[in-house]
Amino acid sequence: MSGRDFSVVVCVYTEDRWDDILAAVGSVRAQTRPAAEILLVVDHNPALLARLDEEFTSSGGYGGPGTVRVLANAGPRGLSAGRNTGIAAARGEIVAFLDDDAVAERDWLRHFDGNYGDPDVMAVGGRTLPSWASGIRPVWFPEEFDWVVGCTYRGLPPGRVRVRNVLGGNASFRRAAFDASGGFAIGIGRDGGRRPLGGEEAELCIRLARALPRAVLLTDDRAVIHHKVPAVRERFGYFRTRTYAEGLPKALVSRSAGVGKGLESERRYTTRVLPAGVLRGLRDALRCRPGGAGRAGAILTGVLAAAAGYAVGTVRARRAGPAFTVPAVGRSARGGEPAPAAREEVG
Repeated sequence: MSGRDFSVVVCVYTEDRWDDILAAVGSVRAQTRPAAEILLVVDHNPALLARLDEEFTSSGGYGGPGTVRVLANAGPRGLSAGRNTGIAAARGEIVAFLDDDAVAERDWLRHFDGNYGDPDVMAVGGRTLPSWASGIRPVWFPEEFDWVVGCTYRGLPPGRVRVRNVLGGNASFRRAAFDASGGFAIGIGRDGGRRPLGGEEAELCIRLARALPRAVLLTDDRAVIHHKVPAVRERFGYFRTRTYAEGLPKALVSRSAGVGKGLESERRYTTRVLPAGVLRGLRDALRCRPGGAGRAGAILTGVLAAAAGYAVGTVRARRAGPAFTVPAVGRSARGGEPAPAAREEVG
């Protein structure tokens, strides 16, 4: 085992996920490669903050490796600011992120750690598998769109491979990556609103590659987590809303990074992966296999919805001025408390 310390950040926001949060923490504490600390960052929910503080801090039973620290989001409401709070407070050389409704397999951190022997490796992501509330994948739900429910989707290369960006719910970064490029952008991604936005991980990774041209970003599909998919996300209405919402931040990312870089991965996905998925669904329908026509229709719906979101997002970005801000993330001299963010306008 290397001498690198891992800080694992879990951003949380609702008491409705209490059991899920405890399961996430438990899975990190059970790692074969122990984490130095687990940071629970609470997004503007005083009741949850107090309850977690009582559970993990006042009980006195969580000292040593895997110590749990409970923090309040020091920025505006949203996932990006919560992650930045965790980064600023983290003491480890490597900062890993786990969704609050996911559990990591026991070798998750060990597989991450094995990739950081190369000093050019700045980020390593893993494979995220869906845990469907109904116990089984809906027959109409195409694997090509598993990103809708925060999971690894068909079309991503298997094994240990270089990628443009990792997916934030199952990812790790060298601290030097944030020192060089800043934190997650504020004004993009999930912010507690009704629409399930995303895109903050892609924007960060594109910015990181610009700041450190030698940077290597990898996915290692041995680093596995299981992500809970609630019943509401198994419905076609959520699928349609989420795919539309994905197009909105893609317009912001493209505006910042340039269309070529901002849509580099998406271009291959839409021209190769999705047409193959449609043909596979139609083939299954002709062979009277359940769900084939539904999967083909869902892929077409998802493409159209995302394109509509991208078009709307492009118009809004042109009118809105600066698209988002990039905070610097660092630690003050007061033992790991977040330092004030220096903001860089991007737009």
